[in-house]
Amino acid sequence: MVPLGPFESNPRIAVALSGGCDSLALSVLAHDWVQARGGEVIALTVDHRLRAGSTAEARRVHAQCVEIGISHHILTRRGPKPEASIQDAARRARYALLTDWCRDNGVLHLFLGHHLEDQAETFLLRLSRGSGIDGLSAMTPVQARAEIRLLRPLLTVPKARLRAVLEKRKLSWIEDPSNLDPNYARIRFRRALPMLAEEGLDVARLAATATRMARARTALENLTAGVLAQAVSVFPEGYGLVKAEILGRADEEIALRALSRILMCIGARPYPPRLAPLERLYDALRSGKPGTAKTLAGCRIIPLDGKNRGGERLLLICREPAAASERIELKDSGALLWDGRFKITWKKGKGGPSKPVGRLCLARLGRDGWVQALKIAPSLRDNPLPYPARLALPALWRGKKLLAVPHLELSALSPKNPRFELLEAVFSPPSPLV
Repeated sequence: MVPLGPFESNPRIAVALSGGCDSLALSVLAHDWVQARGGEVIALTVDHRLRAGSTAEARRVHAQCVEIGISHHILTRRGPKPEASIQDAARRARYALLTDWCRDNGVLHLFLGHHLEDQAETFLLRLSRGSGIDGLSAMTPVQARAEIRLLRPLLTVPKARLRAVLEKRKLSWIEDPSNLDPNYARIRFRRALPMLAEEGLDVARLAATATRMARARTALENLTAGVLAQAVSVFPEGYGLVKAEILGRADEEIALRALSRILMCIGARPYPPRLAPLERLYDALRSGKPGTAKTLAGCRIIPLDGKNRGGERLLLICREPAAASERIELKDSGALLWDGRFKITWKKGKGGPSKPVGRLCLARLGRDGWVQALKIAPSLRDNPLPYPARLALPALWRGKKLLAVPHLELSALSPKNPRFELLEAVFSPPSPLV
């Protein structure tokens, strides 16, 4: 547990509990560890409803947790069953439900039951897909997300030891039939592990190679962070300015990583863009020709005319307005994440003599909104915020009428009408720059 810390003095953690051997062993081990520190473990089981019996299994897990003395909640996936890639759909739904629950309940740490064999299988899967260093580093013990940390305490522990923990405590577990289905690549690799071990590629060696790849990845990420610190400025309105020459002088691998991180941050992407289009964009930027604006990963990449005061060429990277298409109706006071990038906090006032402001919607400013903004406040023409970055800002609308733009400190709401107040819009991308 030490490398996964620090934790609170009375740690409160959640454990993803499927009911299988691995996650059940993790749950009881975590429960022991937390109890000794005056904290609490909450086990979370996702009823994905993608195969018959999932609801009954979730209830069985709940009953077992009650017997053991572990707090437990069942989270249910809603919506139609996907027609393809069922395992991937189940995984994405599971992570979304788990992380949402942790965020809504103020839990910072989510434990996952991946073990040594899982690490080896992940390495082989990534290798079969031609992954580079990042992919071959497989799973990390600590993965920081926007509001929680995903922790894998068992990555160096063989499955046999986890099974022994449950047998000693006389605890039974659920066997997922999909773990025997050879239609899934992971299961085929699992079956191939004994044969690979005969050639010296046993589980421990494969996992050790993944650890070495992770060490190399960390070194590259540190170098990338240094380039980003020198070359990139990110602004609270959700755009960035890049010093093109600094990016161009960096080693190609580092420059590609830096460019990928910028696009993930501005474009609100949890995953990097595909390598081929990223390389084409990098080659175009490295050529030194101003060129025209380009788009990638939900971003616009625009060479700016002229240079900054230091004589450096600048690139503007901002959200592509068409990609910021989310429209959300606001009903009650609260908070939400708009366009995957901005934490919006708002509240309704206590009322007053004025009429209600009507149905409200949160959407991008866009060109029409900018025209209305200038009519409300002509002085905005002198605002230093780059025009392309303005178009994807979050704005408050009633029908087709613009009411407020927090980042422009603009409001068409009457100060005499206290029925609604938009508090703030904070840039909070799922992938921070570093």
